[in-house]
Amino acid sequence: MKIFKTVLLTLLFSTFFVSCSKDQDDEKPPIVEPTADLTVENFIYRGMNEIYLYKADVPVLANSYFASQTEKNDFLDNYASPEDLFYDGLTASQDRFSFIVDDYVDLERTFSGVSKTNGLSFGLVYNNCGCSEIFAYVRYILPNTPAAASGLKRGDIISRIDGQQLTDTNFEELFSPDAFTVGLATLEQSGTTKDIDQTFDLTKIADYNTNPVFIAKTLDVDGQKVGYLMYNSFTSDYDPELNDAFGQFKADGVTDLILDLRYNGGGSVRTATDLASMITGQFPGELFMKEFWNAEYQAYFESTEELKMRLLNNFNTTLKTGESINSLNLSRVYVITTNRSASASELVINGLNPYINVIQVGETTTGKFQASLTLYDSPNFGRNNANSSHTYAIQPLVLKSVNSAGVSDYINGLDPDIAIDENIRELGVLGELSDPMLNTAVNTILGNRISVNTDFTKYKFVGESSMQDLNYQRMYIDKVPAVIEK
Repeated sequence: MKIFKTVLLTLLFSTFFVSCSKDQDDEKPPIVEPTADLTVENFIYRGMNEIYLYKADVPVLANSYFASQTEKNDFLDNYASPEDLFYDGLTASQDRFSFIVDDYVDLERTFSGVSKTNGLSFGLVYNNCGCSEIFAYVRYILPNTPAAASGLKRGDIISRIDGQQLTDTNFEELFSPDAFTVGLATLEQSGTTKDIDQTFDLTKIADYNTNPVFIAKTLDVDGQKVGYLMYNSFTSDYDPELNDAFGQFKADGVTDLILDLRYNGGGSVRTATDLASMITGQFPGELFMKEFWNAEYQAYFESTEELKMRLLNNFNTTLKTGESINSLNLSRVYVITTNRSASASELVINGLNPYINVIQVGETTTGKFQASLTLYDSPNFGRNNANSSHTYAIQPLVLKSVNSAGVSDYINGLDPDIAIDENIRELGVLGELSDPMLNTAVNTILGNRISVNTDFTKYKFVGESSMQDLNYQRMYIDKVPAVIEK
């Protein structure tokens, strides 16, 4: 909701005082004019007007909308904060993913995989009671963290924090402190929880580096070498570790790969392109994904043959570091997904589909095909020479991805070939055949008849531990194009 500022002008009235000087009698006090520092707001507007994917859907972003800078400033001054301007004044109704930050250093750290965490990754769902009560279920525990030391494990049910029952209105506040105590519960046959007398103390640690290559192992399944990779974020700082995992798969002689993206909300477009190149290898230089920008930038990129190349993301043979990519040259891949698999995870599936057989196992994905870009308050929106008076940055959607067959706009997500929902009661052990999703993928590889259990309670999704992360379900590029002269 737009919040309009009311500027109160103080009217200064002249009064007559007895004075021995006529000059003093005639002297009038100066009128104090209202002033406002709109530096951040002007930067936000300039960035959105320049490069926003949905610029045409936001009338105030039209190049000729304001007749003067004064008129523009009046508009910008209508909003109580830069955040209000960004979300309420300048983003399109269909945009679920553009965002703004007031500290771009934190954003950069997040993109690099550095965070404050206690190591607990969980999902949040409604208790089956027809009320506001919810519970958390542990998905996995990050290594070398307080959660790992505590003894908590995948599948544990958390019903309360510091003795308070989790609800759909208090969970953010209860999980936000740096230290808290979780209380466990069991799931009853009715689908509701029952508290048990078991608690764990957790403390968040700063500057934790999260390696997104969570599990990489080769399974020996009836004499077949099957690679299993649980990959939780497309974090480009860890591309060498990802490439090393494929080097080991290659050395092990894997003939099939199961790529587990069930909790992967996305990340770097370049990393997604390189991962696709690791899975394949037989398509160097061919189109993996084409970018489509707003009308002005699309026309700019298509104006010369050289600039057209900027729109193409092709299968690579090297990482950004120059290191050669370890490729498996596979003609099929099995991908485990849930409704939390988003953006770059979906890009890998959609980008590979025209080239190899992608067998998707699990749930329908989120449905995000757009990528964003970090814009700083500098003449060319780059990090160098950013305005030192503030640390705001914006991360607007700037392009949509289209595969080589022209497929995009999967707003409702990508549907699985083999549907299996994650059963909170029977999560199993990640990387082991006790995990029903992995077991289903393995049996599909072996050609075995598959019986999928659908007779279990399905809980309504509320949220997850990563939803407060700055890069939650984001797909992004890191190269700012040239600013177009208007």
